[in-house]
Amino acid sequence: MGPTTFAKLAGTSLALCVLTALSLIVSARPAAADFRLCNNTASRVGISVGYKDAQGWTTEGWWNLPARTCETVLKGNLVARYYYVYAIDYDRGGEWMGQAYMCTRDKEFTIRGIGDCLARGYDRSGFFEVDTGEQRAWTVQLTESGEQPKPSTASNPAGASPAPPASIAPPPNTSAPVSATPPGPPTK
Repeated sequence: MGPTTFAKLAGTSLALCVLTALSLIVSARPAAADFRLCNNTASRVGISVGYKDAQGWTTEGWWNLPARTCETVLKGNLVARYYYVYAIDYDRGGEWMGQAYMCTRDKEFTIRGIGDCLARGYDRSGFFEVDTGEQRAWTVQLTESGEQPKPSTASNPAGASPAPPASIAPPPNTSAPVSATPPGPPTK
């Protein structure tokens, strides 16, 4: 083998090593870190969420989830341990609710602050608390009365408990379980 052939082989090998290293770097993405909700009912469901970040309390809505689907409602690492959810069953009536009162409205919204909802022209809705245990990602399962969701660790980081079987299963018009620790937003 002559020096020219050796140089060509060495150059080709080096190029393959560089391409392999680049493909490994590009494919090594961090695990998804999102707040997801799954509608495990036979109905269409409207979802709103509340959370506290560095700027204070925010509520956002509506995400409209068809039956038996999931959607990421907040993308990226979770900024808080506690999140709050209020959801409405569009087809059968009823709602998933709790004791943490925050502002909502009938149309798409992002509302800063949770006080004086009615005076500010908003509706006042009771959200249930979700304790994420300070995980980077979390999935909430909305289910029908008497139905238990199938546990899944696919969307939670390795070692984390699966989405809470937040068998948040109350329609029609009953309250979902609400955690009492630690204090969430004030109720009015």
